[in-house]
Amino acid sequence: MKARNTRRTAVRPLTIGLAVSVSALSLAACGDGGSDDAGAKKSNDITVGLLLPDRDTARFEKFDYPLIKEEVASLTENKGKVSYANAEASASRQSQQFQKMIEDKVDVILVDALDSKKIAPDVRKAKDAGIPVIAYDRLAEGPIDAYVSHDNELVGQVQGRAIMGELGGKAENSKVVMMNGDPADPNTARFKDGALSELQGQVDIVEQYDTKEWKPSIAKANMEKAIQAVGLNNIAAVYSANDGMAGAVIEALKEAGATKMPPVTGQDANLDAVQRVVSGEQYMTVYKSFLLEATNAAKIAVAKVQGRAIEFAALTRETVDSPTAKNIPAMLVPVVALTKDNIKETVITDGVYTVNDICTPKYKADCAAIGLE
Repeated sequence: MKARNTRRTAVRPLTIGLAVSVSALSLAACGDGGSDDAGAKKSNDITVGLLLPDRDTARFEKFDYPLIKEEVASLTENKGKVSYANAEASASRQSQQFQKMIEDKVDVILVDALDSKKIAPDVRKAKDAGIPVIAYDRLAEGPIDAYVSHDNELVGQVQGRAIMGELGGKAENSKVVMMNGDPADPNTARFKDGALSELQGQVDIVEQYDTKEWKPSIAKANMEKAIQAVGLNNIAAVYSANDGMAGAVIEALKEAGATKMPPVTGQDANLDAVQRVVSGEQYMTVYKSFLLEATNAAKIAVAKVQGRAIEFAALTRETVDSPTAKNIPAMLVPVVALTKDNIKETVITDGVYTVNDICTPKYKADCAAIGLE
């Protein structure tokens, strides 16, 4: 799954990422007169199948689905529609939903696979039925046509750098617990590799856990084990791959008697995680622009169905490999570390949340302390 031509040397500011994306889209629009794919559907009356993995991750229901639905409508003069299904953390249910979309003869399928290997037969069936498949957020196996996500190794690097930066001169011999994601999720290995590239050899990684289906309850139980094994006061930092697990880790630390939290990482910029960052309970989260990922996925899906080959190529300028396919056209959206210092410049500027959303009565004083009013 090694991505090529990705820019991992630095975390680019979000505004730069937005500018890059707008430039790509402008170029794509100029290419609308290019040659069409053979057999493409020229009508705006299209159906995009959207398969999302769970409801525990707040972004999928609140942002990804509505944004994709809105963008498909905008691109098709309100004639296109989205057929949506959520697997609710069940790989078998997602397979059934995938099969139904094939039977319903949707024009293209966007799938955020719960299990990248198990979904491969469904991807092949869709291809046999002439339905293009685009992997969304996670890289599915099988003959997919494109991949839209973030530079997931960079996500882990950003998390690892945040820990190293906060530990500073105390990093050497500091005891760090790693709470990794679901091993069935192809992104998990990339997050982990990125984090280890920053942490390994620099700190003492004392405990590591995989978290089936990214369940916070499992993360909490594992954190309780880590506290017992390492000792509450000996844990210098916790690498948590996402925000749901970060909340569970912090809950376990509190219940064990922690009064000052070690730095805990996260990912997804869930509202409760941003509030924990404001209060100092969670050190950081990785903000990945839902707007860019979702709207560009919709653009790629519609361009693929309608045969706008030049636009499709302009949007997917990078390539990735999966265990079953090489040189998959890809768009990798930039990421940024969200801390107390840049909440305004990230989730508020992008319209993900308002100050009022974040600064509820419980967090008013914390917001005021960092100038978020």
